[in-house]
Amino acid sequence: MNMATKVEGFLQQSGLEYDTLTHEHSHSSLHTAHAAHIPEEQLAKSVILEDDLGYVMAVIPANSHVKLRELNKLLHRNMGLTTETNLAELFNDCEAGAIPPLGQAYGLQTIVDNDLDACSDVYFESGNHEELVHMRGDAFSQLMKKADHASICRH
Repeated sequence: MNMATKVEGFLQQSGLEYDTLTHEHSHSSLHTAHAAHIPEEQLAKSVILEDDLGYVMAVIPANSHVKLRELNKLLHRNMGLTTETNLAELFNDCEAGAIPPLGQAYGLQTIVDNDLDACSDVYFESGNHEELVHMRGDAFSQLMKKADHASICRH
């Protein structure tokens, strides 16, 4: 499978430099980092949350977990993880489980963990399990400038 259509369009529209990195088929964010030989903390993964108000994409390093209680308090919401069925509908141009951390491309409110803002390089799923997008950290920060930023994860 190629890069997800919405991801490719969003990246092209941004005008920012990026390249792609192929790796063996992977089944989790940590496995992806190992397969691609990149630091786990530089791989941005997305966690999709929902409540009655809708969806939120939390973008965190692959070696981290969302601090759900703190995130809910920050956003004044009561969210939990969304279902696989909802993920398939929201990200219908992506392989299951290969969700790019570009909520804006999918019309989702997005919040990025501050740890990713400090990375010199950032990698993320392109919409499949064998290709990553790679950007310099400052380019990724520019790409995510319209997202909220906060400390939302624990290692």
